Amino acid sequence: MSVRYVSLERVHGLKALRRSAAPVASARGRQGSLLNDAGGLSPRTKRIPYDPARLSQALGAIPKTNQYGDYLSVRGWCAQPPQYSPDLRALRLLLPDAPDEIADAGQWLFLDTETTGLAGGSGTYAFLVGIAWWEGGGLEIEQFFLREYSEERALLFALRERIAEHPVLVTFNGKSFDWPLLETRYRMCLKISAPTPRAHLDFLHPARNLWRLRLGSVRLSELERHVLGWDRGADLLSGLIPQIHFDYLRGGPPEQLVPVLNHNQMDLRGLAVLSRRTLSLLSDAENLGQDGLELFGVSRICEKRGECTRARKL
Repeated sequence: MSVRYVSLERVHGLKALRRSAAPVASARGRQGSLLNDAGGLSPRTKRIPYDPARLSQALGAIPKTNQYGDYLSVRGWCAQPPQYSPDLRALRLLLPDAPDEIADAGQWLFLDTETTGLAGGSGTYAFLVGIAWWEGGGLEIEQFFLREYSEERALLFALRERIAEHPVLVTFNGKSFDWPLLETRYRMCLKISAPTPRAHLDFLHPARNLWRLRLGSVRLSELERHVLGWDRGADLLSGLIPQIHFDYLRGGPPEQLVPVLNHNQMDLRGLAVLSRRTLSLLSDAENLGQDGLELFGVSRICEKRGECTRARKL
């Protein structure tokens, strides 16, 4: 097979490949409102000088330090929902091989993340990790915020310490998204190994069995409204959160992050309430079931775990 070579002179002579002789369109013409009359950035995209004190004040955060560096921590306590004692029999329907310690709610750690993307993968960071545990009869909430990516190791180490204190993870879709993403971040940071929870309760899966037929959508906010009787009110759409974080990194005001932290706190509180409703229903569906579809959902879960006699009774 012969190969035909084309000289560079002929290629350069092609009109389509020549550099345009016309002046390049001005930046003002291409970017419109991005530039002001003086040729600088318009107020809409003007960067705000980084001010750690302003960020901490806006979020109500406290700077903390560990052996890997600095990070921000936001703490709060909620009387609602109140602490409860889960039924081990109900828990066995969700995790049949879990240790008996799973029934000790004091070992539970509710976890929810806000990330730089919704697809996961090695390029996605958890810039906000919200955790909560039962303390003083209510829910203690702590949120770790990543001011810049260089603080990730310090954040992951702080999370590892909390998991050592409360080794039973409780999430909503955490087995598919939150925890695999965090395990990836631990692997990427190299110096800190990922912790191993004693057990992992993911309440998305029982929610699908119990309420999908009635509601269609089993998003946490929908379950709160239609199952738990709790309306969040004004709240962010999850899909907007990565963009809000990117705007902050580009120099946007830190106050725009406040609704993101509020959203994360409501997710943690909603998860705690959902866990109680789910386990109560699995424990005593005959008296607490609100309709036939809930009873049918409980029977499906029982059947999957080999409790066929109870499933038929429901």
